[in-house]
Amino acid sequence: MHELDGVTSGQQTKSLAVSTIAFTICFAVWTIFSIIGIKIKQNLGLTDTEFGLLVATPILTGSLSRIFLGIWTDQFGGRIVYFVLMLATSVSVYLLSMVSTYPMYLLAALGVGLAGGSFAVGISYVSRWYDAGHQGTALGIFGMGNVGAAVTNFGAPFLLIAYGWENVAKIYAVVLFVMAIIFWLTTQEDPFTKARKEKGEKVRPALMQLEPLKHLRVWRFAAYYFFVFGAYVALALWLPRYYMGVYDLEIATAGMLAACYALPGSIFRALGGWMSDKIGARRVMYVTFLGCLTILFFLSYPSTEYTIHGINGPINFSLEIGIVPFVILTVFSRFLYVFG
Repeated sequence: MHELDGVTSGQQTKSLAVSTIAFTICFAVWTIFSIIGIKIKQNLGLTDTEFGLLVATPILTGSLSRIFLGIWTDQFGGRIVYFVLMLATSVSVYLLSMVSTYPMYLLAALGVGLAGGSFAVGISYVSRWYDAGHQGTALGIFGMGNVGAAVTNFGAPFLLIAYGWENVAKIYAVVLFVMAIIFWLTTQEDPFTKARKEKGEKVRPALMQLEPLKHLRVWRFAAYYFFVFGAYVALALWLPRYYMGVYDLEIATAGMLAACYALPGSIFRALGGWMSDKIGARRVMYVTFLGCLTILFFLSYPSTEYTIHGINGPINFSLEIGIVPFVILTVFSRFLYVFG
């Protein structure tokens, strides 16, 4: 790891801190439709299916874009890719306030989804500042940027009520644009990219960088990530609408309860990274899957009416999850996600 020779702890800390803040804002932007999507649904009279497609579109872009964003990060360095990504996304978010038809919202949502690709860029950029023995903790801290979902679920409803959803999009766009400038002015090229440029080494072609896809292990890890992180994002986006539809809550209350789901896991994500360094990622993953599967079973259990034909006649009772146990279970399930 001679590339890290001369790298100070101050440089590592600053790169990690600024990258984490940038990821937090990107993640808040990525999940913006969990709140403003509800208002768009009402304005356009969308069905639940159309609303689901609108909410899912940024997630699709954010997921697929990570492939070529990761390649570009290896080729050009995480700093420049992160900067350009935030600038491009801020433009797409601002355009949300200027469109009026469902197809145009879907098109703008594709651009908003680029914010989700910031995870792949940031992970690569941050990891290159640390040796293997400290990368788990560093990446766990960076992963705390998932708290951006809680920021949106908690803060966006109040902005929406006060200023309208169009101005929520504008505020998010301006904040992301400013963050891009701050990131560029306060960070440096990562040690590996800097060393490669100084040596004049050529970057590997894109097709060669896709060679890891030949290994089954890569697809297995992708499946793990699909279930763990995918479940988190899906619930974070859908919970506000679910709380409003099932429990008849106002958007501000629904947003705060959804934020309660997103917040703890984001804060304790660093714990998952630290435990992976100490006891191994495989053991931590077992805890994640077993715990989450148990909780998700109860969360998905529908309201059911039972009739038992007893000796003295039928005995009727119902089984359903009220809002309090539902909130508690979602919060605890999010805590388990951090170990993934």
